[in-house]
Amino acid sequence: MTIGEMENVEVFTAEGKGRGLKATKEFCAADIIFAERAYSAVVFDSLVNVVCHTCFKRQEKLHRCGQCKFAHYCDRTCQKDAWLNHKNECSAIKRYGKVPNENIRLAARIMWRVEREGSGLTEGCLVSVDDLQNHVEHFGEEEQKELRLDVDTFLQYWPPQNQQFSMQYISHIFGVINCNGFTLSDQRGLQAVGVGVFPNLALVNHDCWPNCTVIFNNGKIELRALGKISEGEELTVSYIDFLNISEERKKQLKRQYYFDCTCEHCKKGLKDDLFLGVKDDPKPSQEVVKEMIQFSKDTLEKIDKARSEGLYHEVVKLCRECLQKQEPVFADTNIYMLRLLSIVSEVLSYLQAFEEASHYARRMVDGYMKLYHPNNAQLGMAIMRAGLTNWHAGNIEVGHGMICKAYAILLVTHGPSHPITKDLEAMRMQTEMELRMFRQNEFMYHKMREAALNNQPMQVMAEPSNEPAPALFHKKQ
Repeated sequence: MTIGEMENVEVFTAEGKGRGLKATKEFCAADIIFAERAYSAVVFDSLVNVVCHTCFKRQEKLHRCGQCKFAHYCDRTCQKDAWLNHKNECSAIKRYGKVPNENIRLAARIMWRVEREGSGLTEGCLVSVDDLQNHVEHFGEEEQKELRLDVDTFLQYWPPQNQQFSMQYISHIFGVINCNGFTLSDQRGLQAVGVGVFPNLALVNHDCWPNCTVIFNNGKIELRALGKISEGEELTVSYIDFLNISEERKKQLKRQYYFDCTCEHCKKGLKDDLFLGVKDDPKPSQEVVKEMIQFSKDTLEKIDKARSEGLYHEVVKLCRECLQKQEPVFADTNIYMLRLLSIVSEVLSYLQAFEEASHYARRMVDGYMKLYHPNNAQLGMAIMRAGLTNWHAGNIEVGHGMICKAYAILLVTHGPSHPITKDLEAMRMQTEMELRMFRQNEFMYHKMREAALNNQPMQVMAEPSNEPAPALFHKKQ
């Protein structure tokens, strides 16, 4: 089954997984297998005033819809492009007297489109919204309660003059959003800003060690190959971050996506020994390891609390103390150590303590490189941040090396036209020039660097947040 631009893939029945997509030809790393615009998408409630409702770019100054005063746009072009999808929403908000939450807004946008075009296959789609899985029958008590609340609110918001859908159909749409809502990130891919439904993407099954990655770029998602894919091979993406023991990943997938993961890494517990790695010489007793894991978990809870209150010096203190205690027990790939290294390097960079941050960032990257797929997007982003931290600390050789490594990964995962890859290319050229200067005359290099930094404000790292990097699918944790 191939439609329009979707000739690179076909739907098939994947053993034990229901429907899936497979490649109809061979692909190499960085190839775009398909690109897809959202069937419907909305900006998160918390960002409706700072993100364009059409292209999802963050902007300082946005134009507001003069009628409902809710929708915001970059300019007249974005406003004009949005009208088909915003027209019904605009009058519904005015009639309802307030703005409902993002789930209800997205459900309504989907149903207005169904009303406009019918519920069958739309152009370029391999599956209709009606045929997507909703998993409503697997909802727990809390989820059922939320669903009933959303359906009630939706019925008050939905205009009486529009097509009236059955309760079952409305529940189906909310179920589809719950398990197929894809997270949209801002133009640089650093912050989750909205949620959308992409029917073709929803057919791609999960694997903890996938052969594809998904990126949101310039208003559409791209499914990109991470390495060589053979004709007839199933296409997979990872719904969650790989950095966890298989048991925990399986629990998370069951809780959030209602299936039992049977991928190779989960079946064989691959890399679990590294995730829970301990020192070899001398090898600590099981009792000591158990105590250290519990101490690390307790510390991470305290760190979360301190971060949420903005007590960054307290966060650093807790990290230093815990890392010192972990040192004789855990190996450099242990996830409890890596979580602390990630937090402390990010917070110290924000506090502009770059020298200390760079030391922790290097240790974090060394651990990540032994665990992640070599073309993992999160690995690329982590190496990029570590490279920047080292550059700020004046470690030009290490910084440049990391920025080059990150650039090579992002060329595969994001592609050359993505804004973050372009930023990284500019950084690579800058650090390359500085490295040449450094090798010619180290003393002069440091003098010029000092003068340059004194004359211009230091590039400040973004404030650390408790939010993880944007996940692939928009799920309540």
